[in-house]
Amino acid sequence: QVQLVESGGGLVQPGGSLRLSCAASGSIFRINAMAWYRQSPGKQRELVAAVTSGGRTNYADSVKGRFTISRDNAKNTVYLQMNSLKAEDTAVYYCNANIDSDYSRLGIYYWGKGTLVTVSS
Repeated sequence: QVQLVESGGGLVQPGGSLRLSCAASGSIFRINAMAWYRQSPGKQRELVAAVTSGGRTNYADSVKGRFTISRDNAKNTVYLQMNSLKAEDTAVYYCNANIDSDYSRLGIYYWGKGTLVTVSS
């Protein structure tokens, strides 16, 4: 049983900042890659940022220079610092992680339930 729980979403004005957190819990042996996705109604879910177990990062072109992904392995947590937010950043943000459990090494992908970010004045 592995769970991902996001937090930190909310309403923010354009140009503002938010920090999202995603904490993994349960029978975890190892967390491999972690990532943030986002989705607006009627649109495709897109990868926003990803970070490997070694700390290598990747970002969508639309957020480069504004968002920063990081992880705290001791806390099984990944963060997304979002600066200079724009209206088009409005979406439900989902945490994703590839995790090996205590009893298997299957590299299963888990999803959080999402947290809503609304950028509006």
